[in-house]
Amino acid sequence: MGARFTDVEELLRRFPKTRPPLPEAHRKVYVEEYRANREGANLASAIATKLEQWMHRRVAALQGPRSVLEIGAGTLNHLPYERAHAAYDVVEPFVELYAASEHRGRVRRFYASTGEIEGAAVYDRILSIAVLEHMTDLPRELAHACRLLRQEGVFQAGFPTEGGALWGCAWRFGTGIAYRLRTGLDYAELMRHEHVNREKEIVAVAAHFFDDVRVERFPLPARHLSLYTYLEARRPRIDRSARYLQNADGLGSPL
Repeated sequence: MGARFTDVEELLRRFPKTRPPLPEAHRKVYVEEYRANREGANLASAIATKLEQWMHRRVAALQGPRSVLEIGAGTLNHLPYERAHAAYDVVEPFVELYAASEHRGRVRRFYASTGEIEGAAVYDRILSIAVLEHMTDLPRELAHACRLLRQEGVFQAGFPTEGGALWGCAWRFGTGIAYRLRTGLDYAELMRHEHVNREKEIVAVAAHFFDDVRVERFPLPARHLSLYTYLEARRPRIDRSARYLQNADGLGSPL
């Protein structure tokens, strides 16, 4: 998937990453701005939300009467795209994001982390939308996804093509300008705090934990002409993920 195994070994050693601190001025408006962004409450976020529908629809294209876990469910804004599931659980540590959601009643169980979920091979589908770029310990999260996914199941993720030219221009000259006009703050500071993983890193880590990883991009297939990436991973490497989780405390090599 564009990275040699030795490159992935070096990449895995960078985790867990340290998130750059968020200045106090940004923290004061964080939850309000997050909700506005997810709900398309202003022109810039409305445009972004419209474009992000590609990720939601692409992920939901595989829905069926199966058990589903959504990682990083936020305001539960993906749930309207899912209609045929047998059971729907979510991982979301920030209760205030979904507390008032009209879709809350459709969720079977809420978890604060994947580590809280007991057992193995629990779900037919595990999915995330605009989440993996935020994870400071991405390998641990994907290793848990392997643990929780049935062998014939599928892991799906949509995320910004972070590191690509089109995505960089889009947030700088779109959302970034609108954010400054609303708040007087530099959106680049928020992005450095939020997006700790680039698209190439996410794909490489996924390829380490799954045998079959496929990628699609929107609106064009080239990374630098893409806004969003869809990743579909199958055949979890159970032994590799179990070793990683056992050794991720630093007592041994997590590879």
